[in-house]
Amino acid sequence: MSEPILHVTSRAAWRRALREGGYRADSLRTQGFLHASRPDQVVAVANALFRGRRDLVLLVIDPDRVRAEIRYEGVCGELYPHVYGPLNLEAVTAVLDFPPDAQGRFALPAALTR
Repeated sequence: MSEPILHVTSRAAWRRALREGGYRADSLRTQGFLHASRPDQVVAVANALFRGRRDLVLLVIDPDRVRAEIRYEGVCGELYPHVYGPLNLEAVTAVLDFPPDAQGRFALPAALTR
């Protein structure tokens, strides 16, 4: 397996994906792709965009299983993976709870630091 890519979403959105048989973030409709991050990027992204939210999960995605095109594109001087299509559920290898600490900040889940 290639290095996983990660996507932050709400528990409700993930439950909806399970019912519908595929995951589609709002950004797929508005921007044409799903935002994702490498493991070394996701904490900064979460702290910038989701600070304090307690309803989140982290999708761990095997890029080799993703049916849609993945492009690594520059954002703020870094390359981030963008998934150009719906995410097929079998590409998701784990769904991890992603709670912030008492100050609302996120840390990489222990399952990803091994």
